[in-house]
Amino acid sequence: MTDPVFFEPSRRFTAVEIATLTGAELRTPQLAQNEVSKLVSAGEGGPGALIFIDGKRNAAKLEVIEASVVLCTEDVAGFVRDGSAIVVSARPQSDFAAIGRIMFPAAVRPAPLTGENGVSPGAHVHPDALIESGAIIEAGAVVGPHAAIGSGTVIAPTAVIGSSCQVGRDSFVGPGASVQNALVGNRVIIHAGVRIGQDGFGFAAGRSGPEKIPQIGRVIIQDDVEIGANTTVDRGTLSDTIIGEGSKIDNLVQIAHNVRIGRFCLIAGLCGLSGSVQLGDGVMLGGSVGLADHISIGSGAAIAARSGVMNDVPAGARWGGAPAQPLKSLFREIATIRKLTNDQTGKGPRDE
Repeated sequence: MTDPVFFEPSRRFTAVEIATLTGAELRTPQLAQNEVSKLVSAGEGGPGALIFIDGKRNAAKLEVIEASVVLCTEDVAGFVRDGSAIVVSARPQSDFAAIGRIMFPAAVRPAPLTGENGVSPGAHVHPDALIESGAIIEAGAVVGPHAAIGSGTVIAPTAVIGSSCQVGRDSFVGPGASVQNALVGNRVIIHAGVRIGQDGFGFAAGRSGPEKIPQIGRVIIQDDVEIGANTTVDRGTLSDTIIGEGSKIDNLVQIAHNVRIGRFCLIAGLCGLSGSVQLGDGVMLGGSVGLADHISIGSGAAIAARSGVMNDVPAGARWGGAPAQPLKSLFREIATIRKLTNDQTGKGPRDE
């Protein structure tokens, strides 16, 4: 549930405002002034609640759940209990999220932790750094020489911005994060503990063991990227590591040197992208996917969770498994193994 201690709504919204803001249809004009003060799941409800129901699977809940406003699809509008304003939408979850972003802006873009404005006396900012008016550098943050921080950007406590790095406007660098050898765009969110621009894992066989290959590339993070907590992005060896516009990366992801991620990609937690991997636009990686080095994933491809990808994946393909293969081939393989097992034992896996 939403807790006003942590997330207080910007204001209350009426049913007619919700319909107007989302372009949905208010089916109960007599309840146009029903007010919403909180967002809750369909299982909770309550006075002042906005809930959403997408499709008939959860329609039965509507007959018993109390809510001020219900966002739902056309096929379940008739199940809503009396007294709840009905807003019919083709995409209720998306519209619910849109209202949530307006009601709880601090849950979408992190706010300063200390409530300070400008450059805190407790921050360490090198005199040669360029801090635009409107930027916030909180207590304990460190900004190195010749670094540049854009207007509206927040550098949280204990974050470190290295020498000559640039962070664009309206961005956020979370507590304990470090940015080195990197150029960061506008409206980028870097969550707590992220490490950007450290050495790539590059070694050559030497006379007395592995010898370090100098990593002299950069990290380029384009506009509207979000990087989850404790994710790492290594700088390139000779070329750059690049994260494309609008891509979203979950917590605990490893992005190795020279990786190039296209625009609007989605990468779930615990993924590992080895050196020089290339992702096209709109690629989706499920949780714990591992990608071998120097392979390419085509635009629009999707890789199932816990897959190990050893070869290039064509654009638009759906792959899974370890080693990964097209999903149709994987499912045929699984079905064949199960059939062989059943034929030999006379019983299926559930009978054991």
